[in-house]
Amino acid sequence: MHRSEGEITERFHIEKGGAMKKKKQAKVKVKVKDFDSMTVSQVMEKDVQYVRLKTKGDVIASLTIEGFGAVPVVENGRKLTGIVSEHDLLGAVDDGHPLATVLAKDIMTANPYSVRPETTLGTLVHVLRASDLIRVPVVNAKEKLVGIIARRDLLRAYLATGGKRQL
Repeated sequence: MHRSEGEITERFHIEKGGAMKKKKQAKVKVKVKDFDSMTVSQVMEKDVQYVRLKTKGDVIASLTIEGFGAVPVVENGRKLTGIVSEHDLLGAVDDGHPLATVLAKDIMTANPYSVRPETTLGTLVHVLRASDLIRVPVVNAKEKLVGIIARRDLLRAYLATGGKRQL
């Protein structure tokens, strides 16, 4: 059995008033057998950054600039409502809307594609390959946001398994 190596990654969170603060977080070591049978819950980012419907575009842009690329939008106890990507933000800019006045609800992609924690990585690879998705929110059975997974997380998991696949 292989193990993925622990690593320290920088994460950011928004403090009251919109200030961003770095925090360091150790990734958990995960036991892996083969890539295809691993689940999303084993490799997803659990400390996911999210915004509310009334979060301003400039705050969302700050999150995407720091490496998140797309930020889930939630309401009512972390229920996934939408997602705002760099593409959505640039669309607002291109349309002449100042990001300081645009709200997440105005530019988000509503009802985004999401996966469950038990989804296998083999299944998710097929979905990502057939779509333009880069990051996918992870929700539980009650549609509550529990994580996010990106293409790079899948590649990291693939390398951690030594390329073992069940095809």
